[in-house]
Amino acid sequence: MTAHTLLCRASLIASAMFSLTAVPALAQDVPADADTATAEDAPIVVIARRIEEKISDVPIAITALGQTQLEKQGASTLAGIQGAVPNLNVVQGRGSSSSANIFIRGIGQPDALQTFDPAVGIYVDGVYFSRIQGALLNLFDVQRIEVLRGPQGTLYGKNTIGGAVNVVAKKPDYDTLKGEAAFTYGDYNETTAKGYVSAPLVPGSVALSLAGVYDNRDGIVTDPLTGRKYNDRNNAVGRGILRAKASDAVELVLSADYTRQRNDLTLGYATAPLVGFDYNATFTAATPFVIGAAEPYGPYAYKASTSFGPGKGQKLDHWGVSGTINVDLNDSLQLSSITAYRRLLSKNYVDIDATQAQVGDVFVDVRQHQFSQEVQLKLTADKLKGVLGAYYLNEHINSHQEAYANSYLRYLTTPLGFLRTIDDEQDTKSYAAFGQLTYALTDQLSLTAGLRYTHETKEYFRTTTATTSLGTTPLLVSTFTFPNSLPAPNNTVKSVSFEAWTPMASLSYKPTENTLFYVSASRGFKSGGFNGRANSLADLSQSIGGSNVLVTTFKPENVWTYEAGFKGTFADGRVSFAADVFRSDYKDFQARVGGGNTGLTGGSFPVLNAGKLRIQGIEFEGMAKPWTGMTLTASMGYLDAKYLEFNDGRRAPAFSCNPTGTKIVCQPAFAPPITFRAGAEQRFPMGDSASLSLGGDVRFVDKHWLSVDNRPGLFEDGYVVGNVYAQVDFDKFYLRGMVKNIGNTLYKTDGQEFSSVGNIQTVYYGDPRTWQVTVGVRF
Repeated sequence: MTAHTLLCRASLIASAMFSLTAVPALAQDVPADADTATAEDAPIVVIARRIEEKISDVPIAITALGQTQLEKQGASTLAGIQGAVPNLNVVQGRGSSSSANIFIRGIGQPDALQTFDPAVGIYVDGVYFSRIQGALLNLFDVQRIEVLRGPQGTLYGKNTIGGAVNVVAKKPDYDTLKGEAAFTYGDYNETTAKGYVSAPLVPGSVALSLAGVYDNRDGIVTDPLTGRKYNDRNNAVGRGILRAKASDAVELVLSADYTRQRNDLTLGYATAPLVGFDYNATFTAATPFVIGAAEPYGPYAYKASTSFGPGKGQKLDHWGVSGTINVDLNDSLQLSSITAYRRLLSKNYVDIDATQAQVGDVFVDVRQHQFSQEVQLKLTADKLKGVLGAYYLNEHINSHQEAYANSYLRYLTTPLGFLRTIDDEQDTKSYAAFGQLTYALTDQLSLTAGLRYTHETKEYFRTTTATTSLGTTPLLVSTFTFPNSLPAPNNTVKSVSFEAWTPMASLSYKPTENTLFYVSASRGFKSGGFNGRANSLADLSQSIGGSNVLVTTFKPENVWTYEAGFKGTFADGRVSFAADVFRSDYKDFQARVGGGNTGLTGGSFPVLNAGKLRIQGIEFEGMAKPWTGMTLTASMGYLDAKYLEFNDGRRAPAFSCNPTGTKIVCQPAFAPPITFRAGAEQRFPMGDSASLSLGGDVRFVDKHWLSVDNRPGLFEDGYVVGNVYAQVDFDKFYLRGMVKNIGNTLYKTDGQEFSSVGNIQTVYYGDPRTWQVTVGVRF
């Protein structure tokens, strides 16, 4: 598609969408200390560039979602913002109740293993969460969520190649006692209780806030063989924030949070027949046999089975503490320090094949901790503003994994036992220095330039033991240790370093106070590393230039994104919209691909820097208030994502993307061409202190692949989901009823591709139609 064609499409779509109106980001968020009575009409203030700015002044494609909007979308976790942001895909990660699988503009990380870094950075009050495990945050005391689309490699650093999600928690008020509480009851015996209180301990100088939520829901998936329920929720989360002024120029903010999850299994559904191997007496030949059929209970109806018994669920303990010091050096300079420590303990049983057969059943015990320190010098002068800073991250993560596959192999039709144990650990140290400045060339024209240097070192060790047994007699025991099992000189490779320069530049023009045009170019990178799924030398061997080469690490990914956009507010704030057009040149894409059904070796999982992508698209958001009490919102994302190269030397070039060999598909995963959302709310006055609000939204997600290899069963055909709500607000109390997925749409959200073990190809589905009723109080 040419640039001219893309711009033509942008103008046509913008014209069509303007009649609908659009952005939640430009209308319904609130500044930090806004009074709730006027919050919806207040200017939106964000910290996307590390300093407070009106969202309409920020030359970035950004959506901001405030607390009120999150509640009316029924967003209890981060996955609830799905559909509210153009070209954003955020869902509960495959087989896990606590992982967040996030893609922005077709860029993300489809493998949840701890040795693969996320491509979208998640930040809570400036603190980076380095793992997707535990990142499916409960949104119980959130003031605002800012979603920054496109690489944020200057101010946010590594692993924001796709974008960043910036979560801002509510801070305690120095002078006023505030609070809220709510109780929800809903379908599947959902019971959610949450509370928040902010109190001045020393009026004007010390304040404390406490928040907590308990969220419980029965499982929505039933095992027909046992009647047990899966895909449930059982979460408890708490946060405390202490805010103190040491003087007029010095403020200290201390924060502590804890998340506890105790859930049963999260089950998907098999989309391909499970296949095993029956070996002869000498183990020199094997005959494939079918273990189980695809869709064992017919078309999906929230039924699935597992070989795991009671007590084999999922546990998470995730906590952290942080301290932020802000020092006003003078009227235009502020020094900020953010110090944080986080700890993650996760013990998950995952039935990857999601059947009663034992083929892809695993136990994963992860222990992670991280320490980070960031220092920022913020400048807000008349013509010059920006941030200079330094960042340090020290992360240690180790895991113990067990894989059970007693249904996978047979010896002369007699089942064989199979157990693989894995123990690994990784240490990461990351250092960065960065700066970004905006200079006002005139009252209307501004130039922004930024640069970040990142240096990162990773050390890795892994040992894998696979045991095949007949009864209690081991038949074959194989051990692979990284790097010790590698031939010289690679057996000394246990650490690797990466460095990157990530610049950006933008030019913005404000013809009026409430409109902004901008163009920008920015570079992002995602760290390379070690293949944490490698079980043998075969997983580290790649065909390069016709020769088989041992590749012990995979390289970083890199992207250059070029963007042009517009933001505007009109009719005294009753109409606002934002639109942008972008192109991304994405190189060295990290692909974990299937290595073929490998029998005794128990699976092959190569990781490739597979090639290049070109991603371009259009985004639009807007809002309008055509008459008193009515608010219309809409957002749209268009993606044209294509592989320019996909190099997989283990397959013939003609079929390097599609393992079936029937046609060349070669489409990026999690990149639907069209995503669209439209919403409406009408508020009716009911006397002097009450009102009734009726609202709802509908979102469309186009067809897209759920696996890098484009497996036919791991494909979503596209879907439409609608939600409705009614809310009565009194002086301090409110009552809300909501129905989510009102049409009971059946749609896929994620996929597991482990075809090299028993041909496993599993999909995960969104929730069915559910209802809930909430009663709450605010003071």
